Amino acid sequence: MKVQKIAVIVVHGLGLQKKEYAEKFMKKLDKTFSDIMQVPSARPYIEVEPVYWADVFGKEEERIYQELVLSKKLRYKFLRRYLIYYLADAVAYQPVDTNGHNYDAVHQAISNALHSLSQRAGKKAPLCVVSHSLGSVIASNFFYDLQYTSRHFPGVVDTTSPLERGDTLTHFYSLGTTLPLWSLRYRDFSKPIVVPSKESQEIYPGLQGEWVNFFDKDDILGYPLRNIDPAYEKAVKQDIDTNVGNPLSFWNPFCHSGYMKNRKVVRHISEKLAETYTFINRDQDSRKRSSLTIGQKKKK
Repeated sequence: MKVQKIAVIVVHGLGLQKKEYAEKFMKKLDKTFSDIMQVPSARPYIEVEPVYWADVFGKEEERIYQELVLSKKLRYKFLRRYLIYYLADAVAYQPVDTNGHNYDAVHQAISNALHSLSQRAGKKAPLCVVSHSLGSVIASNFFYDLQYTSRHFPGVVDTTSPLERGDTLTHFYSLGTTLPLWSLRYRDFSKPIVVPSKESQEIYPGLQGEWVNFFDKDDILGYPLRNIDPAYEKAVKQDIDTNVGNPLSFWNPFCHSGYMKNRKVVRHISEKLAETYTFINRDQDSRKRSSLTIGQKKKK
């Protein structure tokens, strides 16, 4: 019987981002997962797809920088460029109670990634989401729309794919999340996404998924989640305080970009992926043996 791979999407956060932003994380994940499973590579077991949404706003943010900062010769131009890319992302990404254009365009990037994974890992592949900063807000909103609102399957290419519909969501990791700040937009913030999704429990009965949030006390953009609301206390399994960053940043707010390089973060995710892979494929083997036993009894 063919083994079932695990699908992983990585969603970046605020600021200047390169298309290759997830490469170091993917290499660390591959090595750590391989060490745990004692295999040469993670590629036969997991499929990883980075979500790159920065280009939705990139051209306009650069235009603002060129026309308002450089042409007017404003001071602190490098700091201003940094702030423009950080603040503009948060301002431009708005839920559908406005015109919804940017919101939908960003979510389409996630939908495209899920479609690619559906083809490579299988339509029923368990889905793990690794999201950073504003990316965790975006990922949360995306799956919220699928689970709760009438905006069913936004941008989904293949509606017959449980993976693309969000039905196979089993693990959600928020790193340095700004989600608590976004709670200020809503009077009622007591409906977090369900992880693992109810549908995933039907597809993989007994599979233990989780929502785990990592934060660093020095990170002024990253916060714990469980204290926002009693509903989040139930939805989020753990808020894990971890020290991220390099020697120049681990002690100050610039550590915000260090989560995906952190050994503790990558190790936790890798261990859970290894457990999930072992569980779902062991379950397949058990179903196969049961089927053979039933077939043998019928022959007798």
